[in-house]
Amino acid sequence: MLTTELLSRIFNGFNNKTILIIGDVMVDAYLWGHVERISPEAPVPIVSVEKRENRLGGAANVGLNISSLGAAAIICSVIGNDVKGNEFLALLDEEGLNCEGIIQSSKRVTTTKFRVIGNNTQMLRVDEEITSDLEKEEMILLRERITDIFRKKNIDAVIFQDYDKGTINGQLISSVVEMASSKNIPVIVDPKKKNFLSYKNVTLFKPNLKEIKEGLNISFDANNIDEVKTAVAKLQALLKAEMVLNTLSENGVFIQWAKGSEIIPAHYRTIVDVSGAGDTVISVAALCLASEMEAPDLAALANLAGGIVCEEVGVVPINKTKFQDEAIRLLA
Repeated sequence: MLTTELLSRIFNGFNNKTILIIGDVMVDAYLWGHVERISPEAPVPIVSVEKRENRLGGAANVGLNISSLGAAAIICSVIGNDVKGNEFLALLDEEGLNCEGIIQSSKRVTTTKFRVIGNNTQMLRVDEEITSDLEKEEMILLRERITDIFRKKNIDAVIFQDYDKGTINGQLISSVVEMASSKNIPVIVDPKKKNFLSYKNVTLFKPNLKEIKEGLNISFDANNIDEVKTAVAKLQALLKAEMVLNTLSENGVFIQWAKGSEIIPAHYRTIVDVSGAGDTVISVAALCLASEMEAPDLAALANLAGGIVCEEVGVVPINKTKFQDEAIRLLA
């Protein structure tokens, strides 16, 4: 049972954790402006730009969330040896994030999502990326870098943040899971379609309903909790995962573990933008596992955190003080 004292101790304990994040990083580039008229060239709004901004995205936003919660984040990924790659490294430096796990390659393009925001509403997104798998030499280098970090650092949890951009493959997954298991380090996964069934023997697997349907090639009624439970049980058995945390959008989350299952309802929020909410959920789940929290309490905190960041425009990390205050108010 969560109490004010326990929550305070857990949040303070985050400061002593180190989380290794492996996955696809990106730059979230924003053009902020206002709209006053429609273009005479096509039936589209004209956005008069007032501000440009770059933010850390993808697995790097997970690192930013981990850091915002007081823990140390080590991000391992491959980016391009290009302008956006240099901007990405500069952003890491600005945020005080560790860059020893980042590899630059002249054969890759740094994934960038350009978002045009007019009147605080997203009008358009343009993606620049390469989604093919890393070449053999790049993957070997990445695996060696991860192995070296495992050897030198005291890692409390590992997160796979997969966006199907080519950084992660089955061989890397099995290698990292084996290393983590040998040290009793929990492995947490935010999956995508390509590697969905490769994440065997992990601690926590966090798909949404669409990803379960596509990953297992099945159909079920998302509004029928019994059918959802059956699908999650099938997935858990197939992957041999200790826990499955299934996000249910506005309905909250469903978690299933060895001793049972529970639905955690969503808290009422004024939803502005859902971008990056999954990054926050996986970050909180990882820190809770590193803190040896029980599954229902973990799910409750992760669910709350995901809702809080949806009240902000764009991809933003969780505010620790606000999160802790909300947790004590709503969960203790």
